[in-house]
Amino acid sequence: MMGEQVATTKRGKPAKSEGRSLTKDLILEAALALVDEIGLEKFSVRTLADRLSVYPAAIRWWIPTRNALLAEIINYSYRELELSNTDIEWRQWLRLLFEGQRAVVRRHPNIGPLLSSQLLSNAGMDLDFVEKILLVLERAGFKDEKLLEAFDVVIAGALGFVAMEFAAAPADDEASFKAQIQDRLAEADEDRFPLIARHRERLSNRHFIVRWENGSAVPLDSSFDAFVYTIVEGLRLLLSR
Repeated sequence: MMGEQVATTKRGKPAKSEGRSLTKDLILEAALALVDEIGLEKFSVRTLADRLSVYPAAIRWWIPTRNALLAEIINYSYRELELSNTDIEWRQWLRLLFEGQRAVVRRHPNIGPLLSSQLLSNAGMDLDFVEKILLVLERAGFKDEKLLEAFDVVIAGALGFVAMEFAAAPADDEASFKAQIQDRLAEADEDRFPLIARHRERLSNRHFIVRWENGSAVPLDSSFDAFVYTIVEGLRLLLSR
């Protein structure tokens, strides 16, 4: 049913958007742009259908549910990753993976909550993506159970930091949320929390837990570099263990 077939309206005519026949890629292109624009909470099959000027049924002909559509959006966004060269040194390849995946979410921060809050993204899994990671790790020397352990470390590393960095700020009462964190930091007792007091200015809104804006406004570049270094070097030690 998928392939290159074209969805039709109830009258049997090809469903179109801006003069183009509706295809799965056209749906996902528009869906990702719409999520970028309005966020996940407001996104629905109906809002996407309105954007494409088609009936919702035309979209469901290709992708049957909202959850399936969200899963496909994640994997569609990952097409922007450039990971075709699996012959380069494995630690360099992993760094490119981490940096590329972060760059994708930085361009599309509204998909961030989907990366770690649920297993939804697995529904549209890209098996080629999984295969490439396993191939690079196996060529590095990881075997059997250690290969699968390293795979989990890579996936958790690629998704975990970025999901936290681009976690969505509360949509309601943002000013109150910001003031609450600022006040708690400002009022932290120096005797009870001497390290927080000493680093208060540099901590404020620049590091996890003590920030009120996400990575779209305040990217955690140096911390991300340290994180990637730690993951990659930790894998090197695991390989030699």
